[in-house]
Amino acid sequence: MAQPTAMVTGGSRGIGRAIAVELTCTHRVIATYNTNREAAESLKREAGAEIFHCDIASANDRRALLDFARREFGHLDLLVNNAGIAPKQRLDVLEGTEESFDELMAINLKGPHFLTQQAARWMLESSAAQRRIVFITSISAYAASVNRAEYCMSKAALSMSTAIYTQRLAADGIKVFEIRPGVIRTDMIAKVQQAYEERIAAGLVPQRRLGEPADVALAVRAIADGLLDYSTGQILNVDGGFHVRSL
Repeated sequence: MAQPTAMVTGGSRGIGRAIAVELTCTHRVIATYNTNREAAESLKREAGAEIFHCDIASANDRRALLDFARREFGHLDLLVNNAGIAPKQRLDVLEGTEESFDELMAINLKGPHFLTQQAARWMLESSAAQRRIVFITSISAYAASVNRAEYCMSKAALSMSTAIYTQRLAADGIKVFEIRPGVIRTDMIAKVQQAYEERIAAGLVPQRRLGEPADVALAVRAIADGLLDYSTGQILNVDGGFHVRSL
């Protein structure tokens, strides 16, 4: 039996890198990168993942990525939509710019939505039981931050994309999942990490610690291993309990 193939977008750093490394234990992995080729090359050396340059917002790049995967691997068993960015500046919603809005919607929403469309069409050519799609969203899909409105809106819309693909693909045997990371120790929060740590210590997160990229990677691994195959459409909160409301 051929080894399954996984594609992880934004796989050179942070959460994506941890996912790619974890999946190399069981899958042949294609990890995409956009700006940091050095980090991608180190992933290839250290974990054996194949790497591919892809601006997820570009339709041409998305087509090239899937063409490469078809040519080199022949089938796709797992797509992990991880690539995403934060705003270059955290601006109050009354000051936010259309340029930032357009950039985040193109990368965080349009890119993964249409990559999934193409990947799903390819998956439908196969009857393999292990076909799965994962969207990495965020607690920002429901937790409003007035100084990064465009990020929250892109993640909320991506959550709906997950639900739509779940409904469309379930009868064909393709399982779709959403993972919502909480506050994870990555480059994305580096400038505000201390502030988050202080808020977490004060009770923002019930488990009283920052999340690590490996925490998210293990959730993806559980999906990839088929442990949740009768739970299509499930939202996995990898957030230390942040989502739990209390009085």
